[in-house]
Amino acid sequence: MERKYFVNGEWKSSEKYAELYSPHTKELIAKIPQATREEVDEAIEVAYGAREKMAALTAFERSAILEQITQLFIIHREEAAKIISLEASKPLKYAYGEIDRTIETYKFAAEEAKRLTGEMIPMDAAKNGADRFGYTIEEPIGVIGAITPFNFPQNLVAHKVGPAIAAGNTIVLKPASQTPLSALFLAELIEQTALPKGAFNVVTGSGREVGDALVESDKVKMITFTGSPAVGKGIRNKAGLKKVALELGSNAGLIIDKNVDLSKIVPKCVMGAFSNQGQVCISLQRTYVMDEIFDEFIDQFSEMTKKLVVGSPFDESTDISAMIAASESERALEWVEEAVEHGAEIITGGKIENDVFQPTILKNVNAISKVSCQEVFAPIVGVSRISSIEEGIEAINHSDFGLQAGIFTNDIQTAFKASKLLEVGGVMINDIPTYRVDQMPYGGVKDSGTGKEGIKYAIHEMTETKLVVWNNQ
Repeated sequence: MERKYFVNGEWKSSEKYAELYSPHTKELIAKIPQATREEVDEAIEVAYGAREKMAALTAFERSAILEQITQLFIIHREEAAKIISLEASKPLKYAYGEIDRTIETYKFAAEEAKRLTGEMIPMDAAKNGADRFGYTIEEPIGVIGAITPFNFPQNLVAHKVGPAIAAGNTIVLKPASQTPLSALFLAELIEQTALPKGAFNVVTGSGREVGDALVESDKVKMITFTGSPAVGKGIRNKAGLKKVALELGSNAGLIIDKNVDLSKIVPKCVMGAFSNQGQVCISLQRTYVMDEIFDEFIDQFSEMTKKLVVGSPFDESTDISAMIAASESERALEWVEEAVEHGAEIITGGKIENDVFQPTILKNVNAISKVSCQEVFAPIVGVSRISSIEEGIEAINHSDFGLQAGIFTNDIQTAFKASKLLEVGGVMINDIPTYRVDQMPYGGVKDSGTGKEGIKYAIHEMTETKLVVWNNQ
């Protein structure tokens, strides 16, 4: 029942432990060590000391290690998925999907490790550049502090660990307090690879204790964080001159044009709004539908939503289960009640049954309601009527966030206009904003954060570019 954290290739105990409960069954599933500031500093020191061993690995060796991790996840796919369902209450079919993406992510990292190159600089293009030969090389930055969320406890970790290893860096990982078991399982797998001891470390505990130690340490050269805007801004303010990559969520918007095939669109919208209980940074939260098809969309959307299976995350037929904490369900309920006070109409859901917040569709949500202007992170989606595409674009842009947005349209000029005018990090044409594959650049603007994930792009964030110039005279 008592677990240990992982530093320098060794499993370590701590004086204090926190009890970890299943969000679905409410049963005690583990006791998790709560590292002290001194123990976190020790982990940082270990990672700092392992820098030279990691930097000395060839691209072939780094790639081979990542391939080992990939193969170990293939072998242990079922166990890894069940751990996610246990600690995060993610329905098992989505947990399997996450592990499949995790496998792809480490595979991409293995491939990109062999493609990490600089570029030639045309020195003689400058008046004073004759007889000089210039090029850049990408060097590992050093110790990476990775702070990860609960909603994808393997794949979002992979998006930090994979590129860090590919670039030759060392890592201290602080997983979310509700989902440490997945990170510790990753440590068990990495322990079986050829990765040098001390290059990968997992420290469990509170964000205040572990997170602050990582952010404030001079030996940590980069913080990569996925989580709330409030915490992300606090990290940025404390980080000094170290690199910071922040993925801070959103209230993703979608525009649906007239003259589209709703039979193909509605299933995507149901998946985008309600998968993983809506606890996804790019979960479909705001939907803007043209007048001509608004009523038909509402009918089809609500009909399909009512068919979702609510139940145990361990049943492979389940679509919706408990949110990460009862307090989150209560917050979601309060936000729905506020939206109704502002004039929204509940089409489906809007209540808690058997400890599960029901998939909820709200019609005509006021833009000032929290379910619209803040990140809802719950199985709640608002549907509003628009009379023009421009109105939809303006509504999506009227937000402090800007991670991804989508538009369904058969008009190429409309699609092009939306791609240019939407103020987000990624525009999905004829798809939901929840679409992501793991090699694409992923990151937002405004309060959605800074920096890019997606393996090749994250590797670039995790290296320093060094210029070398030879004078041939």
